[in-house]
Amino acid sequence: MDGTEPLLEVANLRVSFPTRNGVTEAVRGVSFTLGREKLGIVGESGSGKSVTGRSILRLVPAPGVVTADRLAFRGEDLLAASDRRLRAIRGRRIAMVMQDPKFSLNPVMTVGRQIAEAYRVHSGAGAAEAKRRALAMLEAVRIRDPERVYGRYPHEVSGGMGQRIMIAMMLIPEPDLLIADEPTSALDVTVQMQVLAILDDLCGQRGMGMVFVSHDLNLVASFCDRILIMYAGRVVESCRASELRNATHPYTRGLLDSLPRLDDPRAELPVLTRDPAWTKEDGAREGGA
Repeated sequence: MDGTEPLLEVANLRVSFPTRNGVTEAVRGVSFTLGREKLGIVGESGSGKSVTGRSILRLVPAPGVVTADRLAFRGEDLLAASDRRLRAIRGRRIAMVMQDPKFSLNPVMTVGRQIAEAYRVHSGAGAAEAKRRALAMLEAVRIRDPERVYGRYPHEVSGGMGQRIMIAMMLIPEPDLLIADEPTSALDVTVQMQVLAILDDLCGQRGMGMVFVSHDLNLVASFCDRILIMYAGRVVESCRASELRNATHPYTRGLLDSLPRLDDPRAELPVLTRDPAWTKEDGAREGGA
């Protein structure tokens, strides 16, 4: 792979679910490319951002159906990949950090054993080497006294530490791409900044690409290189993070204007009225490279 070839190519991605009232499309024609950079996907609850992240790894549960004109990782077609090939890609080449660690960590295994197991599965290393790498990874995510934390169970660690442990587990195989699905939404502001600093450092050190899913527009704008704004399953605007304040789509402007003002906390926030044109084929601005 040369320096110009994208890590991830997504073209006309669609995810649909059958319901009693017919087929519902949760993701409708999403397109973007990703290099070794941080891409933020922002939208309100139900906009399809998390489903977009899961569909990249084909983790959308049945009866959901994922289709795309192209869904490729380093040139390899993920939609055509066999289950065996996907198992080799998941974790080792593309990792995903879920929103809440208490639903992702095994409650009957120590956190250290879980991290070490992730390394052994993907590398074939022995138990001693896996433990050594797991302790080094705990230190890399800035956990004090890794030896002590290694032997703890998930219920014995805080939410912030649990999220760091999840990051350590996902990054220990040294993937090329990390998908982070609202990894800081359950954390207080101080811990949020600590987790983001860890992710930023590790991305820079390892040259990873990242898809960062969030509903916090300010957070994404300060952390990511590019931003996709999603509404009702579609990308309505794509821009550089530094250009977000110049966004032109009414929905993006509405999100920006709805942020509380510190200089005037009593200012009335605007009400965002849904425009049917935003969900039509010719009404959405598809995100590109």
